[in-house]
Amino acid sequence: ARRFSVLSSPRAHHSAGTQGTVSCAAKMASNGNEHKTLVKTKPRVENKRILVTGGAGFVGSHLCDFLVGQGHYVICMDNFFTGSKDNVAHLLDKPNFELIRHDVTEPIQLEVDQIYHLACPASPVHYKWDPIKTAKTSFLGTLNMLGMAKRCKARFLISSTSEVYGDPLEHPQKETYWGNVNCIGERSCYDEGKRIAETLTMDYWREHGTDVRIIRIFNTYGPRMALDDGRVVSNFVSQALTGKPLTVYGDGTQTRSFQYISDLINGMVTVMEGPHTGPFNVGNPGEFTMLELANLVKEVVNPKAEIVFRENTADDPGKRKPDITKIKGALGWEPKVALREGLGRMVEDFKKRLGV
Repeated sequence: ARRFSVLSSPRAHHSAGTQGTVSCAAKMASNGNEHKTLVKTKPRVENKRILVTGGAGFVGSHLCDFLVGQGHYVICMDNFFTGSKDNVAHLLDKPNFELIRHDVTEPIQLEVDQIYHLACPASPVHYKWDPIKTAKTSFLGTLNMLGMAKRCKARFLISSTSEVYGDPLEHPQKETYWGNVNCIGERSCYDEGKRIAETLTMDYWREHGTDVRIIRIFNTYGPRMALDDGRVVSNFVSQALTGKPLTVYGDGTQTRSFQYISDLINGMVTVMEGPHTGPFNVGNPGEFTMLELANLVKEVVNPKAEIVFRENTADDPGKRKPDITKIKGALGWEPKVALREGLGRMVEDFKKRLGV
């Protein structure tokens, strides 16, 4: 009876001068939280569970390659509007890879730790094909994925674009520049779609404390680019390999900056794993006119190729070049692959797919 009274009344025990018995409560206090009753805990997982929307596309498939190689459990989700199962076929037998055919504009319930939200047509010829679908993908798709991130307490990265700067009046473009976008033009379904996607992302951060990251991707090239996507690098390489004239739209003086796909993937993962929300420009600041690019493709791929000029498309930006001071200073990232080297790397892939 005496022992019971001491344990249930540590204060009486102390006042009596007894030193041999310590209460359970005192033991727990001395050992921190390790003896507390477990009320709730996140299910134990060995590696990160990472969702990549648009994972069967050009960029998404390379990101899946990298993440699977790192040992993470990767869920690739794609509706195959512009993506292709061929891009991830080599991953299907991997135990840490899963492919889901699903449209991000429709809700889905998954349990994940990180979300790389890439889903959206990115080539002008494709996003103009169904502009309403493009706008819905940017808005509803982003809304659905942010909702998942909030519910799962997952970190969310939105792959935005340099197109949020429109036809820029600032050159090169810094993240602080608000842009010069035609909100009713042929390209606005994509440009404004990505701008509202960024808005939603920041609103979830402000209103719900969702852990978010924003990157703005500049022109990227490499293996697995769609042969019919109408983008300038894939156009020129395909035309040069098949003996067709290289088509330059306008007078060829408009400029772009081109980063190789491996540099982009490294930049995306660096931002996702880093401590900063962004936005961050992710691109190569090397600037080329379209005519300079055409001549370089001739030199690297087919010196006999001709160059022809065609009327330019609507709202085509005159200049585009990233200022990467912010990401370089905050995270130490910068591109490594020069344009000439990158073009050489993608030629073999295009030869194989074109059958030349």
